[in-house]
Amino acid sequence: MSQKKILSIIFGLGFYLAVTGASAWAFGAFAAPAAVVVPTARTEEGGGLAIDPGEPKDQPCPINGKLFTKTERAAWERRRPLFVMIENHTDSRPQSGLTAADAVYEAVAEGGITRFGAVFYCGVIAKDTKLAPVRSARTYFLDWASEYNYPLYVHVGGGNCSRDEGTKQCTSDPRAQSIEQIEKYGWGGSKGNDLNQFSIGYPAFWRNYERLGRTVATEHTMETTSEKLWAVGEKRGWTAKGNDGEEWNKKFVPWTFTGGAKESDRGTVNNISFEFWEGYQDFAVRWEYNPQTNLYGRVMGGEPHKDLETGNQIMASVIVVQFVKEEGPVDIHKHMIYGTVGKGDALVFQNGQAIKTKWQKTDRISRTKFTDEKGKEISFVGGQMWIEVVPAGNTVEY
Repeated sequence: MSQKKILSIIFGLGFYLAVTGASAWAFGAFAAPAAVVVPTARTEEGGGLAIDPGEPKDQPCPINGKLFTKTERAAWERRRPLFVMIENHTDSRPQSGLTAADAVYEAVAEGGITRFGAVFYCGVIAKDTKLAPVRSARTYFLDWASEYNYPLYVHVGGGNCSRDEGTKQCTSDPRAQSIEQIEKYGWGGSKGNDLNQFSIGYPAFWRNYERLGRTVATEHTMETTSEKLWAVGEKRGWTAKGNDGEEWNKKFVPWTFTGGAKESDRGTVNNISFEFWEGYQDFAVRWEYNPQTNLYGRVMGGEPHKDLETGNQIMASVIVVQFVKEEGPVDIHKHMIYGTVGKGDALVFQNGQAIKTKWQKTDRISRTKFTDEKGKEISFVGGQMWIEVVPAGNTVEY
């Protein structure tokens, strides 16, 4: 090859590189900048949130006042609370998800066996959380769920108008017919906020007979997750806004919250114990206070009450023992009735202290208020709350 031809090739290659380099510089200098990905949205169901470990936790949860990040708040503000019925039969323990609940209501379902109505909103927003075992509705839990302004109410069936095969008459007390009440309240139907497993099924719900590492009876096997439930709600039009176009928190009345007391100002009330029904030791509860963490550890039936998924003991910042009128069994199904509307006495435990209070709830949808002896509404320490609903006249030792 001649020297002239070689020089021609070199010149051509140099020109090409110069032009392409200039083009790349021009594109980088004048093209629109790449979009910034904001790590607050979920990329897929159950994908969780991308949260900077250094992001401050300064956003209070409206349910219990616990502090979270702005990323988490941006996510929960697109949702509405889940109110999930979780059972407490001895064969169902340990449960899944209770350590992540924002608030938990506990009351007897029947036969001295308690049940939980767990509110999930802020505590499960960063990670898809398994919730189990889901169990049936009870009418008084509907009254507490109603305080959250059309939450996604999650259950597997419930008390209804069970009919005698011969007479065709209802064998259940009308006051215990929670399925009929759900329809009356406007929660039911394929577009309602009522998430009854009977009408939804798989994949939002499924049975796991080996959830405890051993075979358990069918009634103790129903599982779901927070993300699957929210996905069903979204398909029905129940996100932060309901079918009426109004955001759920516009009519929600939150309790007031405060930070925990300094360790030097914390009290010495370090053990709280009570029974729901006398002699039913499997459901007897003790809360043990740790003044260093300012938290109460839950003990049930003489054993630390732990979460199946994490192995962690349930820890709460506030324990409310609410004394209510008990009636029942009111029918052959052993249904109970507890007085949710009206007024009565209560005890609030927080900061290692015991506070004698009064409670009042004016109707089904109104918020239960707790006030001190002077009539001032209680400010609760931010963190998980347990509302323990026991029959009036029961003894609480502390």
